Amino acid sequence: MPRLAVLNVVGLTRRLIGPNTPRIAAYLAQNSWTTIDPAFPAVTCTAQSDYLTGRTATDHGIVANGWYHRELAEVQFWKQSNHVVTAPKIWDRLRSEIPGFTCAKLFWWYNMYSSADYSITPRPAYPADGRKLFDVYSWPYEIRPAVKQVLGEFPFATFWGPAAGKKSPQGAPDAASRWIAGSARWTEEKYSPTLSLVYLPHLDYNLQRLGPNDPATAQDLREIDTIVGELLDFYSARQVEVIILSEYGIVPVDRPIHLNRLFRARGWLTLKEELGRELLDAGNSAAFAVADHQVAHVYINQSKIQAEVRELLEQTPGVAEVWGAEEKRAKGIDHLRAGDLIALARENAWFTYYYWTDENRAPDFARCVDIHRKPGYDPVELFLDPDIPLVKLKIARRLLQKKLGFRMLMDVIPTDATLVKGSHGVRPRDRSDWPFVISPGKLSQPTIASTDVYGVIRGAVLGG
Repeated sequence: MPRLAVLNVVGLTRRLIGPNTPRIAAYLAQNSWTTIDPAFPAVTCTAQSDYLTGRTATDHGIVANGWYHRELAEVQFWKQSNHVVTAPKIWDRLRSEIPGFTCAKLFWWYNMYSSADYSITPRPAYPADGRKLFDVYSWPYEIRPAVKQVLGEFPFATFWGPAAGKKSPQGAPDAASRWIAGSARWTEEKYSPTLSLVYLPHLDYNLQRLGPNDPATAQDLREIDTIVGELLDFYSARQVEVIILSEYGIVPVDRPIHLNRLFRARGWLTLKEELGRELLDAGNSAAFAVADHQVAHVYINQSKIQAEVRELLEQTPGVAEVWGAEEKRAKGIDHLRAGDLIALARENAWFTYYYWTDENRAPDFARCVDIHRKPGYDPVELFLDPDIPLVKLKIARRLLQKKLGFRMLMDVIPTDATLVKGSHGVRPRDRSDWPFVISPGKLSQPTIASTDVYGVIRGAVLGG
């Protein structure tokens, strides 16, 4: 029976393959490849759900990395239960077709409570005293202590935040992706799954921080190429075939768009004050935007203003398109979780979640890495505030406060959205910036839909 590993090299595009990626370039030359027409939106959770269900968001329900939960009146990002993906998964179908089939999900999203046989995913612990302890979740549970005994603690700080993609405290480069690759090798040696899904995020960080045209990204390409090359050698020695794919391509941006500030000026936002700070009250707002990279879901609680909201969006510089009910049906994102309107940015622009107009009134989490409380995605979390003198000394002081048992706020993140130089979410004009897939199986079409990746994976496992 064929066995397969799928290496998800986040942000990799044909444009980036060259002298800095000799192993990936050689693998591409030796195998078949095709471009992937990006998922909509072209973000992690939606793209992965397209790939693993063969359906669009209309069916699987993953309209973005986060959305407004109408029944809770809350915006929630980066939830982890696989139950929110409301379409059948590829491993369930393959299990019904292949006796003894097993699947390992290594850091692909919606990892918790899935029916995959083996899982490892990032999952901090939150004790009642307010601390946040970095850790991973696994299924079966015994994987977690066993894999950490071999690899050490997962270097969570290098997975997201200002240190993402950088060296671990022990000096290892690309620490998070290297740990994930190590967990893939450990899982293969321990369980020999039929299908291994391996997430390698290293490129994602500096492509957003610096943009894809910055010379410094060459080092990131060399580092991820080394990791991929090591995995190719490892799997080859164990007679495991490999597919390499990506979720989206990252393009240069120079224009942040603050939709919620525009809505505030129209009187559509409701803000509540807590301890002198402003918090967005989504349930009481007439209209508000949930920003996710280059796509914003706009939720309208007062239907009478929908035409006015659409007109404002269409007139906003940097907005390329606005979709309503008709467009959502045509584009495969007709789901209750989606915004009443969806705004698409121009290729050089992206949407922030910012809604405050006075920095002194910004919510306390604005200057922290806080992916769950922010009502939108915030790539500025990849930066340390350049206006804080000796910012690393401030971090050391905050860590000492934490170690001594004091409550502290790691308020070192800037709120200058112009720092961000790369983004994704909409379909780039140039196909060399689209995601793609390399497969040992025959790929006859020059471009496939994101939902067709399901068939590519299934065909490789079935030996077709």
